[in-house]
Amino acid sequence: MDWKPHIIVDPNLCHGKACVRGTRVMVSVILDNLAAGLRPEEILKDYPSLSQEAILAAVAYAADLARERIVPLSA
Repeated sequence: MDWKPHIIVDPNLCHGKACVRGTRVMVSVILDNLAAGLRPEEILKDYPSLSQEAILAAVAYAADLARERIVPLSA
């Protein structure tokens, strides 16, 4: 999925954190909810300004970021 049409980073919006275009919902909020076990349907209920496509875009954005650097894991 091409996340670029859906995710923006604007220094004047959400303190420059990545968020869903047209909202003030940060990508990190979506990812935190998914990591906590919420289903996309539950997230959409809590954040009606989002769409299923926005949730997928947030995951695709995070996947791109994860490819950019190595995060050391403790043994």
